[in-house]
Amino acid sequence: MASISLQQLRIVEDTLKQIRESIHNLELWNAPFGDVNDMLTSPEGAKTLAADCMLIEAIGEGFKRIDERTQGQLLTVRPEIPWKAVKGMRDHIAHGYFDINNNMVWDVVKNDLTPLRDAVDYFLEHLYEIVPFEE
Repeated sequence: MASISLQQLRIVEDTLKQIRESIHNLELWNAPFGDVNDMLTSPEGAKTLAADCMLIEAIGEGFKRIDERTQGQLLTVRPEIPWKAVKGMRDHIAHGYFDINNNMVWDVVKNDLTPLRDAVDYFLEHLYEIVPFEE
């Protein structure tokens, strides 16, 4: 198993913390809305939906970079998370422009954040045990 530098592992740790904060913001910002239609009927909801897209895109990009920096050694530890879909959602939002499915974004926010947050918390707790690094 290849090792990475301690500096690279610290960058991964910082990225995981940013992802955890993004997940927290998604949960907080969307709490007032009952469904995607509530969002689409108000200017505040529409802004929240746009912000959701930006954070989901950032989360997907963060996981792409984590996977590259850890040489594929970290994400595989939590195979219950569909990592390809997480990273693919980033690509869909980044390149979908006006072809973004609002229901899909809402579904991610309401159904996929808890297991993702749990995986991030696990990674943060065990990162230095999972990924071999050189000091």
